[in-house]
Amino acid sequence: MKKSSYTPKTDGQSAEDRTLSTFAELMIEKITNLQSDWKKPWFSPQAAQMPMNLSGRNYNGMNSVVLMLMQEKNGWQTSRYATFDRIVSMNFTKGKDGKSVPAVDADGNKLPHVGINKGEKSTPVMLTTFTCVNQETKERIKYDDYKQLSQEERANYAVYPKLQVYNVFNLDQTNLKEARPEIYQKFLDEADGRRFESSEGMRDFPALDAMIEKDLYVCPIKPTHGDDAYYSISRDEIVIPEKSQFIDGESFYSNLLHEMSHASGSESRLNRLKPSQSFGSEAYGREELVAELTAALVSSQYGMEKHVKSDSAAYLKSWLNSLHQDPQFIKTTLMDVKRSASFIGQRLDAVNQRLERDGWEADFSDIRTKNKEFTPMFNGKGEKVNPSAQQQEPVPEKPEVHQEQKEDVAAKNVERPRFHR
Repeated sequence: MKKSSYTPKTDGQSAEDRTLSTFAELMIEKITNLQSDWKKPWFSPQAAQMPMNLSGRNYNGMNSVVLMLMQEKNGWQTSRYATFDRIVSMNFTKGKDGKSVPAVDADGNKLPHVGINKGEKSTPVMLTTFTCVNQETKERIKYDDYKQLSQEERANYAVYPKLQVYNVFNLDQTNLKEARPEIYQKFLDEADGRRFESSEGMRDFPALDAMIEKDLYVCPIKPTHGDDAYYSISRDEIVIPEKSQFIDGESFYSNLLHEMSHASGSESRLNRLKPSQSFGSEAYGREELVAELTAALVSSQYGMEKHVKSDSAAYLKSWLNSLHQDPQFIKTTLMDVKRSASFIGQRLDAVNQRLERDGWEADFSDIRTKNKEFTPMFNGKGEKVNPSAQQQEPVPEKPEVHQEQKEDVAAKNVERPRFHR
């Protein structure tokens, strides 16, 4: 059945639907702009800062994508966001009796009022909250406390997820710059991410360098002199041109993150990659969008830009069509981006923390062991083996097919534009 064209509306929509409409509109605008110049980065340097609330907690997944797009669109200088109530609370503090009293400076003078500028509109974000109820006593506990329980203790609780929509404002939509300039300047001067410069001028990323050299990702990463960057499903490995072939280190790492996202989607991991994702198909194009946005998110987290890959640029029109036709496309895609970015980010953070603590010669054996949980098993011929089926009767072999023909690579990219010529 042919899908009807989807036009975002707000009348009669739920809060979630209105939020998804906003997300879709922003993505449509961004991809339309990229069509005219696909060599632009996904997020401009000004917006390539992970959005945070006033407490310093990062927004993640689809929320971070949307807030960075809003920051870029509106030219906001800060990456801090807050709800209306949180902004109002900046005008008060707790008195000795625990009651709210007007905030004052060191001399006891009432601080200037902080508020939202007239005419400013909020941006919706979605947050899943969890209610944890003991099935016997009906006692409720916080989700953070639930996560600290053992598996046996968790079995006593029922967990009910609930998707909620919150409306937030960027601090540039308030008068904070005029009312509390020292606080505004503090947020403006926040670190631009973790940037590493080598003596040759190429940006270094020690955690990723260690992943390559010390085999610390869930599959091998093989820098190889040539023009191909891809994830091979059949061999479960990433092939990437050597760093020296790229214009700069930033280009090398962002392209590598793209392929690492594809690897995260294998059947034994996040299970995104399917046999039907043949080159040029709609599913293949969607997986390219997931990998592009994942790489852009993780790159932004570490202070790098992510440009659109040349072969991914060919899917810009396909992405636009999907966004127009299917209101759920943006939700399912950005949920996959969230999972993929988290999958990579957790492993990068683990390696980075070990490097900071113990240096380059640190013992990474526990990280390698954990990665094996996500590594497909192979037989002697390099073919995947289902562990539960190893004891089954042998199946007659099919006539041998040339490797290049049988390999389903949902992410093979012939990437050239940012290499040295």
